[in-house]
Amino acid sequence: MLSSVCPSGPEPVLLFANRIDIRQVLPHRSEYTLLLNNLENAIALDFHHSKELVFWSDVTLDRIMRANLNGSNVEEVVSTGLESPGGLAIDWIHDKLYWTDSGTSRIEVANLDGTHRKVLLWENLEKPRAIALHPMEGTIYWTDWGNTPRIEYSSMDGSNRRIIADTHLFWPNGLTIDYAGHRMYWVDAKHHVIERADLDGRNRKAVISLPHPFAITVFEDSLYWTDWHTKSINSANKFTGKNQEIIRNKLHFPMDIHTLHPQRQPAGKNRCGANNGGCTHLCLPNSKDYTCACPTGFRLDKFLLFARRMDIRRISFDTEDLSDDVIPLADVRSAVALDWDSKDDYVYWTDVSTDSISRAKWDGSGQKVVVDTSLESPAGLAIDWVTNKLYWTDAGTDRIEVSNTDGTMRTVLIWENLDRPRDIVVDPVGGFMYWTDWGVSPKIERAGMDASSRLVIISSNLTWPNGLAIDYESQRLYWADAGMKTIEYANLDGSERKVLIGSNLPHPFGLTLYGERIYWTDWQAKSIQSADRRTGQARETLQDNLENLMDIHVFHRHRPTGTESASPPWGALNSPRLLLECAPIPPACISIAVAHFDSDRPSTNLMLSSWVCACVYWSDSTLRKISRAALDGSQYEDIITTGLLTTDGLAVDAIGRKVYWTDTGTNRIEVGNLDGSMRKVLVWQNLDSPRAIALYHEMGYMYWTDWGENAKLERSGMDGSGRLVLISNNLGWPNGLAVDKAGSQLLWADAHTERIEAADLNGANRHTLLSPVQHPYGLTLLDSYIYWTDWQTRSIHRADKDTGANVILVRANLPGLMDIQAVDRTRQLGFNKCSIRNGGCSHLCLPHPAGFSCACPTGIQLKSDEQTCDPSPETYLLFSSRGSIRRISLDTNDHTDVHVPVPELNNVISLDYDSVDGKIYYTDVFLDVIRRADLNGSSMETVIGHGLKTTDGLAVDWVARNLYWTDTGRNTIEVARLDGSCRKVLINNSLDEPRAIAAFPKKGYLFWTDWGHIAKIERANLDGSERKILINTDLGWPNGLTLDYDTRRSVQEWE
Repeated sequence: MLSSVCPSGPEPVLLFANRIDIRQVLPHRSEYTLLLNNLENAIALDFHHSKELVFWSDVTLDRIMRANLNGSNVEEVVSTGLESPGGLAIDWIHDKLYWTDSGTSRIEVANLDGTHRKVLLWENLEKPRAIALHPMEGTIYWTDWGNTPRIEYSSMDGSNRRIIADTHLFWPNGLTIDYAGHRMYWVDAKHHVIERADLDGRNRKAVISLPHPFAITVFEDSLYWTDWHTKSINSANKFTGKNQEIIRNKLHFPMDIHTLHPQRQPAGKNRCGANNGGCTHLCLPNSKDYTCACPTGFRLDKFLLFARRMDIRRISFDTEDLSDDVIPLADVRSAVALDWDSKDDYVYWTDVSTDSISRAKWDGSGQKVVVDTSLESPAGLAIDWVTNKLYWTDAGTDRIEVSNTDGTMRTVLIWENLDRPRDIVVDPVGGFMYWTDWGVSPKIERAGMDASSRLVIISSNLTWPNGLAIDYESQRLYWADAGMKTIEYANLDGSERKVLIGSNLPHPFGLTLYGERIYWTDWQAKSIQSADRRTGQARETLQDNLENLMDIHVFHRHRPTGTESASPPWGALNSPRLLLECAPIPPACISIAVAHFDSDRPSTNLMLSSWVCACVYWSDSTLRKISRAALDGSQYEDIITTGLLTTDGLAVDAIGRKVYWTDTGTNRIEVGNLDGSMRKVLVWQNLDSPRAIALYHEMGYMYWTDWGENAKLERSGMDGSGRLVLISNNLGWPNGLAVDKAGSQLLWADAHTERIEAADLNGANRHTLLSPVQHPYGLTLLDSYIYWTDWQTRSIHRADKDTGANVILVRANLPGLMDIQAVDRTRQLGFNKCSIRNGGCSHLCLPHPAGFSCACPTGIQLKSDEQTCDPSPETYLLFSSRGSIRRISLDTNDHTDVHVPVPELNNVISLDYDSVDGKIYYTDVFLDVIRRADLNGSSMETVIGHGLKTTDGLAVDWVARNLYWTDTGRNTIEVARLDGSCRKVLINNSLDEPRAIAAFPKKGYLFWTDWGHIAKIERANLDGSERKILINTDLGWPNGLTLDYDTRRSVQEWE
């Protein structure tokens, strides 16, 4: 059969998604290059040839991305409201992006940058998958995987929709249009076939039978497709199905595929013309002309607002389709409760995964966390729009709290006799708040908004009272009960209770009122429904097939303000109970640290605090850092941000101006200045989960507990010398530790033995003060008392420090209790042994029982004068770890890795060191740059900042002052001067994923590894000449490469 088209233009390139990367392959030469890597789950893709852009969808990140065709300038295009975007198509004539989403059951359109997004088709769609465009004809074609598999088309404005194939289909995956042949081709993975038909669905015919085809493209007389079963790209004649060839096999997971060639995007008439058809927003072509369209929900005078755990959405009442769009918010993990304030156009929400309350404008701008401390399960939220207050319930802490809408002036309103409070609503004009309680005795209560006049108004025939809503016009309270499966209402005092809806309510959750309608979400029905608020009749379903529905509200601008009254009917609009009187820090006080619990161990570990010179210090084992701030919360700064794993113990030497900490993850005890500088590992041997730490500067001792297999309590000098085990028997989980200087005794809490014990400072005269204590954690002393935190009782307790008698409860209902510290500002600080000229030490001066000793930061040896330190180690290892560059000194025995504080590290792969100038050179494949910096992290500068894709290997020629690198993305080896000048491509032929590289300046050789189809190790002269393969057998992924310059072994080690 004769060819239907004549080849013209450049050689075609097959562009395909491979889940973790996007690659290109030449069909007739099998040349295989990387375009984009480090992707999560790239499925669908398309390109815009004239703009040199590639677009792809990621179904793990639920994002649509784009980049230049050279792999640069990666950016998000659509980042919200996606669930499973499996199909993608570019209108190269009208510059529009179309996509399918089988999760939301929609087809959407937007500009190429993601703006002016619109839901185009949503009715009678089940699982839309592949999509293809014919912009010259103004039509869209798509496949649907649903219960009735089919192929459909419509105009590109969504009109004139029609089914063109709905028989003998099961999993119609890929779809492509042969523009020259006026046909479409599709693959069906279940029926293992490629079929074709005319563009109206007639003359349907099977072309090829296959194992598991996924995506398909056409070019000239050939079809190209990806196959999941064979992990390959294949081709065949499009007319006969014969001449089948394997273009490339052994792929990771081939997904979508396109032919990158101008013939695949032929020129055509732009129906919208140069002025966007006169449309203010979207101009969408159809088969004859075009249609002006507005983005979904663009007119937003009033809209329905609802939470879906992972996102917050809105449905505009001003649009015909009532389709929802996602408010573009960041880091929404488990949104439950919502409310809004039309005065500033803010939306507020609670997140029970991050345990926070946040707000943002309804367009997603101005996002800010309002409250993020001491929350456990904030399930209810209400805005007082008259006095600008924020109310919330917390089912974890069993509290109702209030603050200003920005989170300031926070106070607990109600904490007694609450048992899982759920929803809350406020009536600022009437002066009351109402809430539901899910506890053992379910009920609905009300109180003044200052917590006065509390009253149970409904207490019978309740199971799981969820959503609440107030009808301000009729003065009624509505609620939904998921256990009773009803929506009911009563007067605001609980009288005249009636069932509004008592049938077909599987699991109602959120509830709201607007106009004459009541709206609710239903977990089980997965829908948003409405009914007449007075009769419960005229029920409608606004949206269905929506998972994880939570709270619901109607945003509008007509809330009652009460300004028509001469004065509010309550006296607490400016109640003094809502104001916090601030006083100076008392001379003696208790500081506690709080975290959140998943099980017996904390998951978010704000672990410990110590006080010095009006600052509080704490460690956070989730964020892996040590921080400090002034007592009023100002002057916050992180002082240690690297090299921490589980910092369970912290102690401040207020006299010597040092901070000490234990790390259960690294099994080290370290010290540093109060600002985190001059950090040093003090103890690292024979540690097995060190926990609490306490200091006695005047005596020069530090004490610590160890939770390891053989639990113990140890002591050493504050410089790590004179280490001694004090107690090693009958210990389980020794948590809190405190030194009683006045009583010359050591006290500790053990959560396993359930005791608080004491002993002399040398470990003698051990005795039990208190037993049993349920699960003690933190321990401190103040005057003649000990104070401790208890995980199980969630309380702070106090007892006499000498006898353990007179136990009292200081504070209850404190979830997530961790460490506790007492501060007595009247007590004078002792004498600093290092006060005179820092003891003559150049760096650290550390006390011990006989005086003090000078010490150097980790990895640096003290000089023979025992006072001064070198600026850096003599011999050390340098290594990269994605987001960090570190060194390990070989001069000292601890072999601790120290982070080199180079800024802006994202994904560092390769590095080398120039010993002449003392510079580190490294590649960052996230930024696609080569940079250099001094060994102390300063003077960072970009050496090569453009034209890079994946620079996996780097080598410094310290003699000729040149820099060599491999680029796996471009399959090149390049060279430049150390400052980036005089750049030159050295080798660019017969390279297939070059990786590691090493230079031997004295011999004039360059060595490198290649990961490609045939793995090998090669050598050339430093100018690229006399290239030679050294090894090409028994290699898999040759990674690391180094040279032994002494024995002159060309390649000593590879992986």
